[in-house]
Amino acid sequence: MGSLVTLQVILLLGYSIFLVGLGLWIGRRVRTSGDFFVAGRRLGPGLLFATMLAANVGAGSTVGASALGYRDGLSAWWWVGSAGIGSIVLAGWIGPRIRRLAAEHDLRTVGDYLELRYGRSVRGATAALLWVGTLAILAGQLIALASVLEVVAGIPKAAGCLIGGVVMMTYFVAGGLLTAAWVNLVQLVVLMVGFVVAVPLALESAGGWSVLASTHATDPGYWSFWGGGGSGWAYVTMLGPAFIVSPGLLQKTYGARDDRTVRIGIGLNAAMLLLFAFVPTILGMTARTLHPSLANDTLALPTLLMYDLPAVAGGLALAALFSAEVSTCDAILFMLATSLSQDLYRGYINPTATDGRILRVARGAAIVGGGLGVALAIVSPSVIGALSIFYTLLSVSLFVPILAGLFTRVGGAPEALAAIGTGVVTVLAAPLLSPASLPVMLTPAFLGIVAAGAAFGITLGARQRLRS
Repeated sequence: MGSLVTLQVILLLGYSIFLVGLGLWIGRRVRTSGDFFVAGRRLGPGLLFATMLAANVGAGSTVGASALGYRDGLSAWWWVGSAGIGSIVLAGWIGPRIRRLAAEHDLRTVGDYLELRYGRSVRGATAALLWVGTLAILAGQLIALASVLEVVAGIPKAAGCLIGGVVMMTYFVAGGLLTAAWVNLVQLVVLMVGFVVAVPLALESAGGWSVLASTHATDPGYWSFWGGGGSGWAYVTMLGPAFIVSPGLLQKTYGARDDRTVRIGIGLNAAMLLLFAFVPTILGMTARTLHPSLANDTLALPTLLMYDLPAVAGGLALAALFSAEVSTCDAILFMLATSLSQDLYRGYINPTATDGRILRVARGAAIVGGGLGVALAIVSPSVIGALSIFYTLLSVSLFVPILAGLFTRVGGAPEALAAIGTGVVTVLAAPLLSPASLPVMLTPAFLGIVAAGAAFGITLGARQRLRS
């Protein structure tokens, strides 16, 4: 056992050093804030696909989804599948339109777009909300990464969060989106190869699909695709909108060189997410067959990869898992750093700041944001809990203002602020509505979006009547 642990630790250590070195090397090419924020708007379909998929396959899509598969069974597919459904809408409908606006007006963040469409007040309100949510999702990624290091090397959670934070901050600070896109390409290759190898070997270790099926035969809900336990198709209403309007994903879209790149790159990302959704689900179910009494289902995936696969295959799969967590960490750090430097610093504190000054502030914001994310991860209890905060805030605060702004000419700052405020208040009040008695699709995020849309329309109607 000691030699196995040593091998896995050496593999992960060597891989981490390689990622940091690659990021620092590519970061030498970054000279302007445009390179840092939008990669010079020259990402092709391959790089856009890689950086989008690497951002989407993270803690929730691996450790979190496997924990749901361990607990709830086949219906855990919908956690990652919902991201794929949202990505289809982004690829074919939202992405090309907002990319054109970004190129035309030199937009670098979603805050830039909201100010262009609604004014500074809306930019400030959404930025403040998203900083809270962004820290929550960064914490979720780091918790998952720490769980890998805990199983592999017995490293305590706090130290694991710190190690993961240092790795992703080092290469991201070097070059922003340009560095992240190339590092994500390497991470994506390792991720896909690792999981392709892991699934058949894990099933073989469990005795095959027939053994897996017989183990859970007495629990019909465990094999229900549409819903079982706390998982099911209702995840679409919570997660789908978030993957349409996520600032991190939209800002990666800004980096595409043309609309064709958006449709191909993000469309391939959507297709891969729909297929990949089966992987953590099956691995989680397999882990329950082999380890039915885990005290913490968050450890299901790293435990399976560490102890039930051959050493080399397990090391590759653990490197893939490590890739997934780190790549999504850098995507979230990207959102935080660009928003703080562009939306807060340039937008409110120093509008005349030089390009070089903005670049330095962005790098400093990445370090500060990463440090806060590490601190929050240490005190947060679970991956799914932390991510749910982010996805819900993201959906209710951005979905209505972005779509209304892109596809209508009506409404201004009052309508957008009413939508944001009503959506957030509805989410906060949702636990008081006896959720158990509501239809399954009426998640807090869905209720918040509906309320936000109603508030936008009511405010618009009231203002029109006042003007007439």
